[in-house]
Amino acid sequence: MYCVKVFNTVRMRKSILALLFISLLSACNTQPVKETNKQNSTKMEKKNIGNLLALYPKPMTVVGAEVYGKVNWLVVGHTGIIGHDRILVSMSKSHYTNQGIKESKKLSVNLVDRAMLQKADYVGSVSGAQVDKSQVFDYHWGENGTPVIDASPLTMECDVVDIYETEGFDNFICSVVNTYAAPNVLDANGKPDYNKLKPVLFDFPTYSYIATGEVIGKCLNLDKAPSICAKEPMQSDGIVRLSKIEVYPGHLEEYMKYAAEVGEISLRTEPGVLTMYAVQEKENPCMITILETYSSKTAYEQHIASEHFQKYKQGTLHMVKSLELSDQSPVNPANRINNFIQ
Repeated sequence: MYCVKVFNTVRMRKSILALLFISLLSACNTQPVKETNKQNSTKMEKKNIGNLLALYPKPMTVVGAEVYGKVNWLVVGHTGIIGHDRILVSMSKSHYTNQGIKESKKLSVNLVDRAMLQKADYVGSVSGAQVDKSQVFDYHWGENGTPVIDASPLTMECDVVDIYETEGFDNFICSVVNTYAAPNVLDANGKPDYNKLKPVLFDFPTYSYIATGEVIGKCLNLDKAPSICAKEPMQSDGIVRLSKIEVYPGHLEEYMKYAAEVGEISLRTEPGVLTMYAVQEKENPCMITILETYSSKTAYEQHIASEHFQKYKQGTLHMVKSLELSDQSPVNPANRINNFIQ
């Protein structure tokens, strides 16, 4: 009997020790295990760069307001959208313009294109407290009583409905009252076409202006038929070529179908094909010139090896009477279209 009691006592002590050990382990690891999705994943190292605000680039805007009876302009890079009927205009408390906006409860937001960039950069570099900036832009008064820049491709007149203050900033919550757009930046439905408008963007970390890029696909429709892929920058061995083609009259219509197909697929799927633009002579439509631009020699080699180009080549050999390829050199490389404003 005594031996049985001793055995039970020892077993109970072991059980208590085991429970205490489990409790200690639980106390040392209170964080729940987070699941990760390993499906189709590849390991990619990311570096923690701190609490850096990285929502850039943003549209560059020139805000217009009346301050002490005189028009003033100010570049604002911190704007945002709140719902579908409000925008945010965030401005440092040190700005001269803020007081005028607080008094009138009105402002205009003018988008900037390349043509007005130099003047916009100027009004962002000097203070209205020391410099009269009222005549920098030609302007008129909008229906809501705010100054509207004539050269801006799109301007919104706004009422200030609230001011949310944070450390060092006045954040103006605005309702859009009127929107004015130049006719040449509207689509067939009368809506802004940002491919035509091409607003300048502002990158705060590098203090740089960036041009709006090309459309790379339709939202919620990428799997069906993206309109154009993102493009590579022009390299030192890039190719600019004029292809002069004479087509037999009886094959002209069929040839144009092949040419349209290879051009559309190449621009849509090949990052290194920058331009493929075909024109016909008015007096002799069988004479066709194609401007071809490739980002590099490698991009060109990949293009001529592609399935769609080989289909075009084999399908049109018997349609072409003559072919002349002429590589070109830019007279002024600085005038070449790119995605960054220097």
